[in-house]
Amino acid sequence: MNLTQYVDQLRQELAVAAEAGGDEARALAERLTAPLESAARLTLLNALSAAAEEITVDLAPGSVDVRLRGVDPEFVVTPPPAVEAFDARAEYAALMATQPAPPPAPAAPDAAEDGGTARINLRLPAHVKARVEEAASRDGLSVNAWLVRAVSAALDQPDARTVMTANREARSSGNGFTGWVR
Repeated sequence: MNLTQYVDQLRQELAVAAEAGGDEARALAERLTAPLESAARLTLLNALSAAAEEITVDLAPGSVDVRLRGVDPEFVVTPPPAVEAFDARAEYAALMATQPAPPPAPAAPDAAEDGGTARINLRLPAHVKARVEEAASRDGLSVNAWLVRAVSAALDQPDARTVMTANREARSSGNGFTGWVR
């Protein structure tokens, strides 16, 4: 239904209401129809503009505008710019394709071998947690056992210790820089 149809419906409802009042009420309704029609159009346009403004706030940086084409308003929606999603799996696969295959991960040591267990709280982003759960399920392990194997394998890699030591030395020796550069 367009704005003209809403105003026509209002005019018809006013005429029906005036019928109950007799000839004087009908004549008054006819005299009031034109000014009420303009007021009704303006009120509906104000309501549509306010709604478009509220939607724009939720849609930012996109927007919704109300434009008049003839006597009827139309909405013009400008969607927010598309953000390219970072595909961590593709990035990881590309990185792994350039790396030599790692040696198989050693079995997780039993608690008796290393003198007990320790508890640690690990906060992972939801998408990483889901991937860890998938990998653990694929390997037939609990998430905890899978994480123990993954951490043990990472620590047993000679390259991992070298990189961490080099990063630590760069920070402590003053040879590294941190911060933002434009």
